[in-house]
Amino acid sequence: MPRPGDGAPRPVTLISGDGVGPLVTNAVEQVMEAMHAPVYFDKYDVHGDMNRVPQEVIDSIKKNRVCLKGGLKTPMGGGVSSLNMQLRKELDLYASLVHCCNLPGLPTRHENVDIVVIRENTEGEYSGLEHEVVPGVVESLKVITKFCSERIAKYAFEYAYLNNRKKVTAVHKANIMKLADGLFLESCREVATKYPSIKYNEIIVDNCCMQLVSKPEQFDVMVTPNLYGNLVANTAAGIAGGTGVMPGGNVGAEHAVFEQGASAGNVGKEKIVEQKKVNPVALLLSSAMMLRHLQFPSFADRLENAVKRVISEGKYRTKDLGGDSATQEVVDAVIAKLD
Repeated sequence: MPRPGDGAPRPVTLISGDGVGPLVTNAVEQVMEAMHAPVYFDKYDVHGDMNRVPQEVIDSIKKNRVCLKGGLKTPMGGGVSSLNMQLRKELDLYASLVHCCNLPGLPTRHENVDIVVIRENTEGEYSGLEHEVVPGVVESLKVITKFCSERIAKYAFEYAYLNNRKKVTAVHKANIMKLADGLFLESCREVATKYPSIKYNEIIVDNCCMQLVSKPEQFDVMVTPNLYGNLVANTAAGIAGGTGVMPGGNVGAEHAVFEQGASAGNVGKEKIVEQKKVNPVALLLSSAMMLRHLQFPSFADRLENAVKRVISEGKYRTKDLGGDSATQEVVDAVIAKLD
């Protein structure tokens, strides 16, 4: 039963980002306005070539507790660190969640794909601890801790329990990295004993990739260390319909940042941006996840149903889905399908 004030509009920090970001975040703004969703946006201009995320943006997310963002381009090599990683560490967004599933009417090689990839987001190979030992020799440290492994495992099992999921699969390379990935597995096994109703199994990451492209329907919830999760989520997204339609979010105990689920740092090709034919579906579905996170489930359902109806009918699709529609045409079609 709703409490007084539950329908009050909530502030959300909005980062438009680089490349395709302004187009897809604008698509979300239009749809939210059309459905009179109880949210309003505090907008900030952040770009991937900045040295760090401006403090006013961090303060806004800490105040609002929820953020929606477009992709932030991360320069290859050099001394500029990833702003995506800065956000995750600054806000302790320790869990990345990507939901990869078939969408009705969108043809793919595999049917019955419904995979949730839950990835540890703050350590592992992404710890950023690199240095040059001597000229020509670089050492990069992979850090795995009991604390972070346990809390990501708890998040995965809790998600499975609350969403009527039947199985959690831990992805690892403990046959080679016996201490680091061994600690991750040990933590997953300990947490698994507290959820007897959920089946638990383990798979080596290379076999996992092979199984994903051959029999993806066998997977349900997958829990992974940082780097493996990035690879697994993007592979699963490609199998289920492409990165342009997969929603995702990064959550911690206090804050949540929602963005395109797979290839979140991908800001698209300049030609597609110039032609304004970017696929807005992934961020629209991510914003539905955001609405559900904010305890507005009916608005989330309306948005998801409208997007799925547009995809199912097939009249308005961007190039990555086999069509030639412009971003605005897809947005207008979604708005027209809102119940």
